Amino acid sequence: MNNRFLLTIKQGMICLASTAILVSCGNDKPKKENALTVKTNGVVQAELTAPPHVPAPIGDRSAKKLKVDMEILEEEGEMTDGVKYVYWTFGGSVPGSFIRTRVGDEVEFTLKNHPDNKLPHNIDLHAVTGPGGGAESSFVAPGQQKTFSFKTLNPGLYVYHCATAPVGMHIANGMYGLILVEPAGGLPKVDKEYYIMQGDFYTKGDYGEPGLQPFDMKKAVEEDADYVVFNGKVGALTGDNAITAEVGETVRLYVGNGGPNLVSSFHVIGEIFDKVHVEGGSIINKDVQTTLIPAGGAAIVEFRVDVPGTFILVDHSIFRAFNKGALGMLKVAGKDSSAIYTGTLQEGIYHPEGGTIQVTPDAPAAPEAGSAAERIEMGKRVYSRTCFACHQGEGQGIPGAFPPLANSDYMQADVNRAIDVVLHGLTGEITVNGTVYNSMMPGQVLTDEQAANVLTYIYQEMNGSDVEVTPAMVAKVRASK
Repeated sequence: MNNRFLLTIKQGMICLASTAILVSCGNDKPKKENALTVKTNGVVQAELTAPPHVPAPIGDRSAKKLKVDMEILEEEGEMTDGVKYVYWTFGGSVPGSFIRTRVGDEVEFTLKNHPDNKLPHNIDLHAVTGPGGGAESSFVAPGQQKTFSFKTLNPGLYVYHCATAPVGMHIANGMYGLILVEPAGGLPKVDKEYYIMQGDFYTKGDYGEPGLQPFDMKKAVEEDADYVVFNGKVGALTGDNAITAEVGETVRLYVGNGGPNLVSSFHVIGEIFDKVHVEGGSIINKDVQTTLIPAGGAAIVEFRVDVPGTFILVDHSIFRAFNKGALGMLKVAGKDSSAIYTGTLQEGIYHPEGGTIQVTPDAPAAPEAGSAAERIEMGKRVYSRTCFACHQGEGQGIPGAFPPLANSDYMQADVNRAIDVVLHGLTGEITVNGTVYNSMMPGQVLTDEQAANVLTYIYQEMNGSDVEVTPAMVAKVRASK
């Protein structure tokens, strides 16, 4: 082997070694900033907000001593129409007040337990590095307060909750919320930000059963939820409470799951998440349809809205959305874009199951109404369970899909026909307020009392009519078939 060949090999090995060193150096990730070395500069009072609102972005502010004052309140609220529940809350809302901070802040947290409360409580913040996430330092009796402090070490979106025994019961009664720790320099700017948190509730009565409902420990242990809701109640993000945006805006949702039991399959119907901060951390996934959020976890989802309309937020464990309350709305205003979405191009009838009408098992007997006012109130509850998803909260329907019930000439023209549709369903073309609809409504398995109540509610509350449908009228139509 000649000397020139050996020299060539040695030079090649040196080149390869040098390249390896360069590649190795180039692939090394930059070291994470040591939050412990971040010095604070000044003192600020934290802005706390109730859902669906969030405090102003941190931006590029320096680390501060951040003072957080939060009060625990036990108070009665409304789970859904006619259903009351005693919530245990951080700051008077479910979920609790949103806390916004940045890496390196020194948080001085004061937790107050209102003197009218009946139980002791504390707080476990998943953003805290320390025993119990602060729970051991914050156990507070009614009429007392505790102060403790911690330094925010890791950026991310974190759950906080009560950790007083029995822990599950305190969480199930609404004691959870979110704390955001922004990275140095803040998060990228977006046009709209909202705070949404899912929770599952367990009541002695079944879904929609009226009155003040106590917590049911047996159902909670068996994970048999009566309600699965966003922001503490059915309809918290629908109708006038819907979140909003304009076409072309970017939307960031801070989504948490208080549990205490169920995992959320969070989805926005008609949108795709451009970015998802997986489990609220630093890993970003892109072009996501549905993201899993564990109980006691969170996610940050971002997307641009390109077309107008009402976009439905759901837990895609879909019966929870349409039968237990896990449904919200994002209303987007602005100009249509046919290049993105055209709407209906052609209509027709499709019968994948031979055009058969679907029915459900017999419903339990409903209590009898003693007056028209009671009939309306009971009918409203039946409506929320059986009609809401298609015809919407105020009876406005869904354009091009389901006709309106409110101010409906079709409803007002023939009461017996309306009763028949509720009992036996309807398929094929109908014209409502001058617009042709071609869809199918399944027959509803309701008692005569329930059908009378819901129709009376629709006629009197949605159509301004004095029509009162009675069980006898329903029975007569039912017997005619």
